Amino acid sequence: MEIELRTERIIDYKETESVTREAFWNYYAPGCCEHYLLHVMRDNPRFVKELDFVAVANGKIVGNIVYVKSHIEADNGSKYEVLTLGPISVLPDFQRKGIASRLIGHTRSLAAKMGFRAILLCGDPLFYSRVGFMPAEDFGIRTADNRYFRALHVCGLHDGALDGLRGRYFEDEVYNIDPTEATDFDKDFPYRPTVTGTPTQKRFEEVMAMQRSV
Repeated sequence: MEIELRTERIIDYKETESVTREAFWNYYAPGCCEHYLLHVMRDNPRFVKELDFVAVANGKIVGNIVYVKSHIEADNGSKYEVLTLGPISVLPDFQRKGIASRLIGHTRSLAAKMGFRAILLCGDPLFYSRVGFMPAEDFGIRTADNRYFRALHVCGLHDGALDGLRGRYFEDEVYNIDPTEATDFDKDFPYRPTVTGTPTQKRFEEVMAMQRSV
């Protein structure tokens, strides 16, 4: 199967949102809100359009990756700009084929060339440890509320990139979406039933519990 990676176009927006919805529906919670997050992200001034890529197979979008600028308030008093990765989505029928890894690898190289220092994300350690990310707590990087979180990962983009980054990581406020607005937005998509208690939802609960005080 041949996969093409290219930047997302305005004409792709609705299709990419549908892909994201399919990828996340009932995954972390009943239904999902990631497609709405993607929708509002694109108008955010900290959204990095140059890193908004889609994966295409036979003319059909099957995956997407996006980034937003965020920052770390370091213990040394400095403030460092970093990137937040996500959402990253791949259609269920195309998962486990290396597409997510290709999207991450391609955009990571571009981000390094653009001069960004590091990428952070929250995700399952079972996956992200295999694609070049390391536990942020190993570098003294904590959540905004000053807790260590095993699901918080970091990837430095050049030698010494993680030096001095010990501190608290702050995602952009775009991630704090309104659930009611997300529900209203979803009404524009075909109906899909919600399901509770899936294995991936249970795993998400396990991952969210991987937090500890400093």
